[in-house]
Amino acid sequence: MIHVAPVTLEFNGLRLEPLAAHHEEGLRAAAGDGELWNLRVTSVPEPHNAGQYIGTALEMRDRVAFAVIDAREGKSGGTLLGSTSYHDIVPGADRVEIGYTWYAKRAQRTHVNTSCKLLLLSHAFDTLGCAVVGLRTDGENFASQAAIERLGAKKDGVIRHHALRRDGTPRDTVMYSILRSEWPAIKSALHERLGQHARA
Repeated sequence: MIHVAPVTLEFNGLRLEPLAAHHEEGLRAAAGDGELWNLRVTSVPEPHNAGQYIGTALEMRDRVAFAVIDAREGKSGGTLLGSTSYHDIVPGADRVEIGYTWYAKRAQRTHVNTSCKLLLLSHAFDTLGCAVVGLRTDGENFASQAAIERLGAKKDGVIRHHALRRDGTPRDTVMYSILRSEWPAIKSALHERLGQHARA
């Protein structure tokens, strides 16, 4: 049975550290880069709600939230780029999901998402001993669906009228998963992708 606890993970110039109150200023700046909260298919907080976003994340029993830090930028240990989480943790089934993921506009279409997913998937499978890792996204978030599929995750199906968006409209949720048996090939492919990015 897995036990998921806050932990700091580092790889490829990035650091994932447990989200905490002191990240509020950095989270506010990251959310403001690109005004991403205006996208109805994401969970990016409005900058002035960054503190509330952190508080909600920490109150959730089945979520372990991380601040995504570029350790090579800025002062005082790096520049905050966004946030990601383990969530919907089911210890008895050795299952976690990766989600609540968003990045400042300047970090998008870079190595950041691939590096973060490699960190979280490696920790889930190789350290925690997960049997499966799930991912989900809004049925209208086609960019997110494409990104998840590029990871090598398999589409499990669509849960119709599953939740409400921030604007109150109902959303369908697209569910994906990666099994432990699929992880070695996916891990190799992600390392290869990062190598191609570095050579580009």
